[in-house]
This record gives sequence, C-alpha cells and structure tokens, in this order.
Amino acid sequence: MNTLSYKTISANKATVKKDWYIADAEGQTLGRFSSKIANILRGKNKTNFTPHADCGDNVIIINADKVRFTGNKLNDKEYKFYSGYPGGLRTETAKQLLVRRPTYVVEHAIKGMLPKNKLGAEIFRNLHVYQGSEHPHIAQQPKTLSFDILKTSK
Repeated sequence: MNTLSYKTISANKATVKKDWYIADAEGQTLGRFSSKIANILRGKNKTNFTPHADCGDNVIIINADKVRFTGNKLNDKEYKFYSGYPGGLRTETAKQLLVRRPTYVVEHAIKGMLPKNKLGAEIFRNLHVYQGSEHPHIAQQPKTLSFDILKTSK
C-alpha cells in the first residue's frame, strides 16, 4: 500500500484559487446573511480549508442598505462608538446608522464573525460592500451567490 498518497494537503497563498462572488443583500436577514458570507470569506466551504491561511474567496455585496432586521431590532439595536475621551461614548440605533452609513451595518456584522487577529484583518479585505446595485468590479466577472432561504412549512 502506498502511504504517500495519504498526505494532508495544507493550502497556502500560492496554492489557493480565489474566486469572485456577488451577493444581493436586499430582503436578507442581517445575521443569517452575514454568517453565510463569513463562511465564504473564510473558505470553510472549500475542501482544502486551512485554518491558518486565507483560502477564502472575494465577495461583493450590493444593496447593503436594504438588509432586513427581524423583530424590533431596527429601533432597539444600538451601535456604540467611543472617541477615547471621557464622555466620548456615542450610540446610534440601526435605523439611524442605516441612514448615515448604510454599508457599515453589514460590514460590522461580518467582521464580528471573522477571527480577531491579523488573518481576520486580511480576510476582511476580501469583502466589498456597496449601497446600491452598482459596483466597480465588473472586470473580475463575479459569479452570483444565491441563498436558499425558503422555509418549508409542515
């Protein structure tokens, strides 16, 4: 029996093949959508996933301002910003933040699902979020990501 055929292949920057995907956030629930995107960015959907390497794909998200919140989260969920000075804590609801910085809500949710280290920062650079349906990445010929979010009723 040839034991050399049972080697575990570890992906690295040179061997990984990065694809480009485009996902439409319109009507998608923020948390469920973000977790699926985080898995694709991390590369967990690939067979050659390696935890210590950036083996994920590039993802373009369009219509980030039309993401959906369940329950009363649009009015109750608060985002905190701290300036570093005494009394410098500012809070905004999701509704206010969607008006001021529509892409931040999606970016913040996805970034929280990535590793909190240098690798996580490198993976986060593969995410491109846009407010409308237009994006400048036509030359990369992104493939469309479709999520089956239909629930079966019993």
